[in-house]
Amino acid sequence: MIKKILKIIFVTLGVIFSVIIIAVVAFVIIDPFNLRPLFSDLFSSPQANTPSNTATNDKNPLLNASQEKLLETMGVDVGSLPSEITPEMEACFTEALGAERVKQIMAGDSPSPIDLLKAKNCL
Repeated sequence: MIKKILKIIFVTLGVIFSVIIIAVVAFVIIDPFNLRPLFSDLFSSPQANTPSNTATNDKNPLLNASQEKLLETMGVDVGSLPSEITPEMEACFTEALGAERVKQIMAGDSPSPIDLLKAKNCL
């Protein structure tokens, strides 16, 4: 009796473990949230991390270098973003992200992928 119960428990755990492994592998291959570019920076060569002349690489005057780099890794063309924020755009950002988060981003904090998704209609 106990042998039968243990067999059922271990078979069930084996099936659950197998399903989890298959789901993780499928998630990595399919990459539905396009996270691969974010992780590629972690494993990039050291020469990519050397400081460069920001005056020649400044694609948007409203963004600092770290914000530009983060947006580019998320697949955003920084050069196509507006170079000045209108009051209507700021009101839209405040509505989408909240006043506190807009202040943080304007102070230099990098926008997260969630922020980008929430505010993409404002651009």
